[in-house]
Amino acid sequence: MRLKRILVKGIKKIPWNILRQSLGIIIGALIVAVSLNTFILANRIADGGVTGIAIILHYIFNWETGLVVFILNIPLFILGYKTLGKRLLLYSILGVAALSVALKFTAEIPVITRDTFLAAVFGGLVTGIGMGIVFRCYGSLGGTDILAILLNRKTSWSVGQIILAFDTIIFIVAAILFSPETAMYAMIYMFIATKVIDLVQGGLDYSKSLIVVTDKPYEIASDIIKKLERGVTFFDAEGAYSGTKKKVIYCIVNRAQLTSAKEIIHGHDPQAFLAIGEVTEVLGEGFSKWKGH
Repeated sequence: MRLKRILVKGIKKIPWNILRQSLGIIIGALIVAVSLNTFILANRIADGGVTGIAIILHYIFNWETGLVVFILNIPLFILGYKTLGKRLLLYSILGVAALSVALKFTAEIPVITRDTFLAAVFGGLVTGIGMGIVFRCYGSLGGTDILAILLNRKTSWSVGQIILAFDTIIFIVAAILFSPETAMYAMIYMFIATKVIDLVQGGLDYSKSLIVVTDKPYEIASDIIKKLERGVTFFDAEGAYSGTKKKVIYCIVNRAQLTSAKEIIHGHDPQAFLAIGEVTEVLGEGFSKWKGH
């Protein structure tokens, strides 16, 4: 009972945001582990990064994937100790530890499908959800991400290019050791996972940004504010060719309001220049509230 009281007091002293983020990283790592065991490992599909190396070693030597993932990440944590920052390093260690343990305890979950293509598609979907949750909680699952950050500071390559280079090497090795199909399915898996990660991080509620160059900015702005109940910002601009000074309207609307916004603009100024952009996430009045991720 005394130990229980000490643990409860210790947990209560941890700030809520740290507790929430840590729990999110653990849940995300668990989802990734389930995906790897039920879709990827069961159907001999390769993966990228350190997890991909661990999977290849598992296929060759039947080594425990979770343990190999943890061991391979240890030197990367040592290398990244001074580079990553305290929070990212601690959250990365938590993520890798949670993934390693979860891989062991979810190994006996029944295989969902033996169709390799379906496994690549749904494996990418589930892995993307798990990874997205981890990233939203400011964590990572270690791996070549750490090495990419370090090499980025020493070379002219971007982090994305370095990660892509590592993954390409792993896929080539998988193609040589096993079959070209193994690497092809791995590419499908990684592509879907990457897209789902972006969706989880950015959300599904896409908005549209409007940039309007017009001779009637005040009339258009007034109607957008009144009819769509959206805020409008003016920018002072000058035409490079004509030298004419104009007001540029900047506004963000949701997808359902886009047609109405275009009608308002065209109704006041058929010659208006309108640029429409995709906005994956908007925080502020009238849109989503800041939730700490």
